[in-house]
Amino acid sequence: MGNLEEIIYNKKFRYINHTNLHTFYNKPYTALTSFAIDDALALSVGAGESAPVIRLWSHPKTVVLGIPDTRLPYIEEGLDYLSAAGFHIVVRNSGGLAVPLDEGVLNLSLILPDVQNVSIHDGYEAMYRFIQSLFIDLTAHIKAYEIVGSYCPGDFDLSIDGIKFAGISQRRVKQGAAIQIYLDVEGDSFQRAHHIQSFYTISKKTAHTKFAYPTVDPTKMGSLSTLLGIPITVQDVQSRVYSTMKAFGTPFTSNTLSLDEEAQFYKRYDQMIKRNNKISKR
Repeated sequence: MGNLEEIIYNKKFRYINHTNLHTFYNKPYTALTSFAIDDALALSVGAGESAPVIRLWSHPKTVVLGIPDTRLPYIEEGLDYLSAAGFHIVVRNSGGLAVPLDEGVLNLSLILPDVQNVSIHDGYEAMYRFIQSLFIDLTAHIKAYEIVGSYCPGDFDLSIDGIKFAGISQRRVKQGAAIQIYLDVEGDSFQRAHHIQSFYTISKKTAHTKFAYPTVDPTKMGSLSTLLGIPITVQDVQSRVYSTMKAFGTPFTSNTLSLDEEAQFYKRYDQMIKRNNKISKR
């Protein structure tokens, strides 16, 4: 498996666009909120109470940290740096390391059921193939392999000519899986990467750590606009996502939650708050 058509072909798909929200069910709409939403949807999809979901989301000037980042020896100094630079800071519940978000970065969550028959590798591969399909008219050179020197490096870094523009993480909740990707679409990729480079330099210094944190090289990161050589916007990519999904299945728009999903959202939101207690005042 791993081919997205094999997983969702001819199925109904729930299309959710959460890119321009300020609040969500009386909660501030932050990246913390988005991770709680994805958990609630994964539970619903996994239980067969919802069709599979493609969800779009974005957040202004935010750094999403991975759990290993919170163990950096001088993390407080690194958090002070990010806060002074104007970033909201969130620790996520899926895998990975520090990633910067802003209005030029689009996040996609592909939420699928039946995880016992969709391996973790299949989930990553499905998202990779989807992104290739998304831009097939513009390039055939999107590759998936680790880009050394990028932030949040992994086997499914997506790149063009060795420059990374996207990374994939995965969150499994009971029988549902949320495969999440950030797409660097437009804006100053070098500056984003520079902030993450500085965060690690300040938070680690010269200390020896058991975990291998990345040595970030900002020249290894780029936006799709730069790499494709054309002006492409987050809104352009949103349109491409919807059109591409129509080729795979039957999308229908549903930006609100069911009552059961709403209850799970509040529960998962509270869990995210507890996870972020140490930095919640920053």
